[in-house]
Amino acid sequence: MAWFKRESKGIITTTEEKKEAPDGIWNKCPNCKKPLHYSEQVENQYVCHYCNYHLRIGSKEYFSVLFDNNEFTELFGNLISGDPLHFVDTKKYTERLEESMEKTGLKDAIRAAHGKINGQDLVIACMDFNFIGGSMGSVVGEKIARSIDYCIANNIPFLMISKSGGARMMEAAFSLMQMAKTSAKLALLSRAKIPYISLLTDPTTGGVTASYAMLGDINIAEPGALIGFAGPRVIKETIKKDLPKGFQTAEFVLEHGFLDFIVDRREMKAKLATFLKMMAN
Repeated sequence: MAWFKRESKGIITTTEEKKEAPDGIWNKCPNCKKPLHYSEQVENQYVCHYCNYHLRIGSKEYFSVLFDNNEFTELFGNLISGDPLHFVDTKKYTERLEESMEKTGLKDAIRAAHGKINGQDLVIACMDFNFIGGSMGSVVGEKIARSIDYCIANNIPFLMISKSGGARMMEAAFSLMQMAKTSAKLALLSRAKIPYISLLTDPTTGGVTASYAMLGDINIAEPGALIGFAGPRVIKETIKKDLPKGFQTAEFVLEHGFLDFIVDRREMKAKLATFLKMMAN
């Protein structure tokens, strides 16, 4: 068994002494399956440098990409969902919330913050898919509504970054109410002539697509993002027709007039700064 342990020339290695790479340093691109080092992901703004696939990221990463020097003030950070319906499926909704908060370090599926992009003030509300699938509950709607009120009070443009599986079933009608609530608030923002940019990322579906995600003065998306309302199976059963290939991709949605631009994440900050300057003038 000597070949398990070599001691010649001062080298001592055993299988017990082998060190594994810490979790999170390497992962695999979901598209091309090639290994990506974490430092390379950060440097390339979480875009695969082999195939340009835009990796799914959350509010922490988007804030670091967009805000100048990653400096911002978080808004309404202490809001937590209640359990008005006392929902129980395989487990209590309150237990699901506690598990998600512990796992992600987030209070809910959205964070809002005020900072600067190339010196221009901007409020960003960004959804996090890792928190119960980025589902839209009462806290998501309330944070968006309060962010819009903050923008109106301070005359600051608003950017909404959507990433969601749709309405949160555990809150039922309370979740669906957020569609009308946020849409009404956006109407007030428009009346105040304050710019609203909507950024749709992978995936943006359900009631989020059917409300605030599609109401921007400018609607933009990242390349390859899944954008839709219902799933392909439901749509096919409803219309009784075969669906075109890739019909829920950002590129298809742009071609059919529901988006204004598709913007690479590495160019996003510069593009947003240009849009803000243009609308301010």
